[in-house]
Amino acid sequence: MADTQQADTKQADTKGAERKAAKLAREIKAFSAKHGGAEGQLAHIGQAGTRIVLVGEDGGWGDLVAPTHAIAQAAAEKAGLTLHEEFDGEFAAKVVTGPYEWTRMAGIQIGGPANA
Repeated sequence: MADTQQADTKQADTKGAERKAAKLAREIKAFSAKHGGAEGQLAHIGQAGTRIVLVGEDGGWGDLVAPTHAIAQAAAEKAGLTLHEEFDGEFAAKVVTGPYEWTRMAGIQIGGPANA
């Protein structure tokens, strides 16, 4: 009976991973549609999983978190997302930041307004 339970658990885990990848793929496609296309990069973030960094053709950016690298990879493939190995200078240069990002991430360090 233990063999059957173990097989059932593996099958349920596989189906859960497939559902999560499909959900992330839908979110990637929605981001891509909103931003005129998108490219991405997968970044391991420890026990939390893998971050899918998205950069739109219009410079908009965002991210999603997958519980595992395999799920992140599957989601990117299902969505047809072009992946970069690194978040290098050329890829990073596509990101457009605005006042919010400067205030929130760098403004305090360079004398900008304090965050509320």
